[in-house]
Amino acid sequence: MIRSVTGPTTLWGAALHAGRPDIAASPRRIAVVGNAQGLGPHARAIDAADWVIRFNNAAGFGAEAGRRVTHLCLLNFGGQAAEWLADPGFVRRPVLQAAGGFVLPIHPGAEALADPLPVETRRRAPGDHDWTPEIAVALASLARPVWLMPGEWEEDCRRLLAAGGAPARDGAASVDRHEGDASPAPSSGFLVVRRLVEAPELQDVAIDCYGFGFAGWEGHAWDAERRWFEDRVAEERLRLHVPDGANAEARCLESA
Repeated sequence: MIRSVTGPTTLWGAALHAGRPDIAASPRRIAVVGNAQGLGPHARAIDAADWVIRFNNAAGFGAEAGRRVTHLCLLNFGGQAAEWLADPGFVRRPVLQAAGGFVLPIHPGAEALADPLPVETRRRAPGDHDWTPEIAVALASLARPVWLMPGEWEEDCRRLLAAGGAPARDGAASVDRHEGDASPAPSSGFLVVRRLVEAPELQDVAIDCYGFGFAGWEGHAWDAERRWFEDRVAEERLRLHVPDGANAEARCLESA
């Protein structure tokens, strides 16, 4: 069962369609849908995209956030993953039933993936733990592809966010723009969108991001993530549709 998450480990082109007829092999437009409230009237535009990528519990799915999902990114680490696994109806949730495939954003490392600690040990031990093998087993009943993002990608994103979200001109990270944790945890949305933006084979693909409010768990570097998104908007590499309730400065990005 573990093998199901050790095959495709990137988000490049063909790796994310896996020959499935419901996932376009060469997308022209990708909609990435975050979970911020007040998404706005974008359901039709979201559902019209070739790829529709959602996250975790997929707030608004089936209503204001649209009804399609080609890829569902599920956090495979920490309390949220453990909570899902404790729910007998987890895989029967509508968004999981509708998904064409699943992306697990946190790589636990080759050793932990091959020889994980016993479940009871992880449940009793303090702190957060990896649940990749168990999530993969739970998803196996849906017979959909499961992709695990490579560990070095998360580490690279951590370094970028620690530098404030912007690399220096010489390619090294500039270190004078971040005021928080020296190694902040990237959000799943950041991990996925940056991967898409930098994929060589997706450079001509339009990327629309909805429901990104840049707020939530305090362990994420929200200011740095937002700054990175603003820079990509300025480069016309993606479009950011700011949720209702965002401040006026952020809202102008939608029409930029």
